[in-house]
Amino acid sequence: MAKSIRAVMFDLDGTLLDTAPDFIVVVNQLLAEQQRPALATETIRAGVSNGSKALIKLAFAIDESNEQFEPLRHRLLELYLAHIAVYTTPFPGINDLLDKLADNNIVWGIATNKPATYTLPLMAALDIHPAPLSVICPDHVARSKPDPESLFLASKQLGCTPDEIIYIGDHKRDIDCGKGAGSITIAAAYGYVDEGDDPASWNADYCVNHANEIWPIIEKYL
Repeated sequence: MAKSIRAVMFDLDGTLLDTAPDFIVVVNQLLAEQQRPALATETIRAGVSNGSKALIKLAFAIDESNEQFEPLRHRLLELYLAHIAVYTTPFPGINDLLDKLADNNIVWGIATNKPATYTLPLMAALDIHPAPLSVICPDHVARSKPDPESLFLASKQLGCTPDEIIYIGDHKRDIDCGKGAGSITIAAAYGYVDEGDDPASWNADYCVNHANEIWPIIEKYL
């Protein structure tokens, strides 16, 4: 058993927050602007954790060599910023989990590959309490996930060592980041998992199918 846990870090999209409903709206809004048919909700949902480039590839079946790729991506992000917190909410069980963390003097934060331009307005709009004490975006590190730099920085900000952190994420890159930092890792199988991907194959320390399953794991380290 590792030493006692002092902090819990979350990936953002697909782990802490269900941001897919807003992405579904704006991806289909962009498709409508381009006079293209809408995509199925579940198709968009599965791709949200992979970022704006992946969503453009998914929606338009083009890659970055296409001259329309970057204009479409910029338009998608423009639409998203205007619709960033309309339908987004914490996943079921997350608010209760954050309350339990606070009751047990465990601080929490976010390590995401979502740029600060979108992460910070989103968090401000949702105004979650207790608030995160560390929010690490790609803007704050030289190497984003799966590199462990985000968690090394978080540990400095939170005043703990990386092995006193539990890191939770819905993608293999999150688990690789956590393991690279020496943190305990939890795979969030309830998140935005690509079709054909298997969270059990990510080599996480634990795997959960609902956020309610996270607290019993944390309790082991109190």
